[in-house]
Amino acid sequence: MIDSRAPDAAAVAPGVDSDRRRRWWIAGLVIAALLLAGGMLIPAFLPVAPLTVPAAAPTPSTPSASPSVSPPPPSPSPSPATAAALRPDLLALPGPVPTRGSGKFAYAPGRGRVLGTKGELRRFRVAVERGGNEDVAAFAAQVEATLGDRRSWTGDGRLRLQRVSGGEPASFTVYLATRDTAGKMCRRGGTNITIGGRPHTSCRVTGKVIINLDRWRLSARPYLDAKVPLSTYRHYVVNHEVGHELGQGHQGCPRRGGPAPVMVQQTLTLRGCVPYAWPRRGDRRFTGPGL
Repeated sequence: MIDSRAPDAAAVAPGVDSDRRRRWWIAGLVIAALLLAGGMLIPAFLPVAPLTVPAAAPTPSTPSASPSVSPPPPSPSPSPATAAALRPDLLALPGPVPTRGSGKFAYAPGRGRVLGTKGELRRFRVAVERGGNEDVAAFAAQVEATLGDRRSWTGDGRLRLQRVSGGEPASFTVYLATRDTAGKMCRRGGTNITIGGRPHTSCRVTGKVIINLDRWRLSARPYLDAKVPLSTYRHYVVNHEVGHELGQGHQGCPRRGGPAPVMVQQTLTLRGCVPYAWPRRGDRRFTGPGL
């Protein structure tokens, strides 16, 4: 007779159950190893089900070195004349002074303000020799600051001055030139500024106020001996040479030990006075005996 009962699973597939248990054990061992590698322990009595382990997220590649960051470029060193206000105790600028330039000049552009309140208006230009390593805008600013001071020629209400550009008509031009160029320009105008074989002083020839770069940077012996700042000497040399353009001649010392009138040749000698850089003192023009 044929038995109609379902056959026992083990009888139907005698190796199936053992194979299943073997796969569970292998899966459990793999998962335990993964958890142990991650620093985790699981109780041995918990059933372990087969898991699908997701693929690890790709690790971004790390560059072999940090990107190079270029430091900001250093600020350009200012020209010796770029600072309109020199240090109060500075007697002379350090470093060599160019003795020769190109002989060609750069002119300060544009117009400056009118200096002074009343009187005749005279216009002037400002120029710096190329190759002298000086800034024309800074030089022009210092010239205007000097001539616009109430102690200068415009302070008494008899004269006004205004700087104009190089292409405009003007009564005179204020030049800053290397000593060799200054020597040639002055000599062509009939003035010898050479001392000891070198062009030493500044000068004025008709329509030209010529400032020697040596003096602009190094001052002059009477001022150095008196420990008077370079900024004061610069006021003096501009006022003195512009004074010649305005018709003033050289003067002597009115009182020994007192201030020197601006038309004393203070670059060479104080004639017994002490340095003073301005044409006016108090509320009046300050003068000495004519020479």
